[in-house]
Amino acid sequence: MKRTVKSSLMVLAFMLLTTACGQKPVDTQPSPQVPDPLVQTPPETNQPIEYAYKAPMTGIGSQENLGSKRPIMVMINNAPPARPQTGINKADMIYEVLSEGEMTRFLAIFQSQKPEVIGPVRSIRPYFIQIGTGFDAVLVHAGGSPDALETLARKDLSHLDEIPNGKYFWREKFRKMPHNLYTKPELLEKAMQDKGMRQTAEVPRFTFLPEDTEIKEGEPATQVDLTFHSLNKAAFTYDAEQKKYMRFTAGKPHLDLSDKKQLSTTNLLVISAKHRVLDKEGRLSVDVIGPGDGYLFQQGKARKIKWKRSNGVIRAYEDAALTQEAPLLPGNTWISILPNSPGLSKSLKFQ
Repeated sequence: MKRTVKSSLMVLAFMLLTTACGQKPVDTQPSPQVPDPLVQTPPETNQPIEYAYKAPMTGIGSQENLGSKRPIMVMINNAPPARPQTGINKADMIYEVLSEGEMTRFLAIFQSQKPEVIGPVRSIRPYFIQIGTGFDAVLVHAGGSPDALETLARKDLSHLDEIPNGKYFWREKFRKMPHNLYTKPELLEKAMQDKGMRQTAEVPRFTFLPEDTEIKEGEPATQVDLTFHSLNKAAFTYDAEQKKYMRFTAGKPHLDLSDKKQLSTTNLLVISAKHRVLDKEGRLSVDVIGPGDGYLFQQGKARKIKWKRSNGVIRAYEDAALTQEAPLLPGNTWISILPNSPGLSKSLKFQ
């Protein structure tokens, strides 16, 4: 009897030991998290972020006071071998205008955003200088027409020409000259410091609508087709979800090389201006003073406007007396300058 009880106790002890060995050690078990009464978890909220400032050229909220930050205007190549370009998607404002012959050039004005790389950089013209100086911008270019270089030298304007300042630029190997010249904001800021250029400026202000504005007036305009030259056509298609006009060139989406996304704009201003051929190379004189006719495209609607250069920059006006400025929607703005011959009735189509 005693032997039987002893055997049973030994079997029970062995089973308990085996079970204990099969369990995980106590220190590997997750311990319950006891909330710290001193730590307050902020309640979830859908309140919009309040910004102390607004960017002067986009009207978008900013925590940085950009009111006196000097803009930079970069001449961007738009020849087919230079596409897709880099960094244009970060520009506050973009002007597109013919340089010579049938090809346009972009004047990308940067102030509230900073791309990693900008290019390809190209040469400058006198009317490009007029546009840039209206913003009190540093003009970045690679050479220029004789008249443009003479103007820059005579007026002692703040500009950075790649030809005598190559250390602030570089050439990429995946493209051929002259379509492969690039720069970046850090190099341009270094150049401004090295050359003692002003870091501040009197930046132009524009009139902006509230962010939640819905444009109700105007003709339907979800498709906008532009003809700068018989060999140079562009288009914008309105995307209602993004509330932006998406850019097309030669019938294809116009991309930015940095992120492979399609170029777009919140405000599209198309104006007609006098163009005059100056020489056998096809260099032009373009009137960027005005007044003239145009259309402002916003949220799939088109409104006929008048334009003129006022306080240094091209502005759209709702009245023939040029006294009531047409407000912009918060966001970037693209200004396309078309020749006044044959006129907007032929070079601009929208529906």
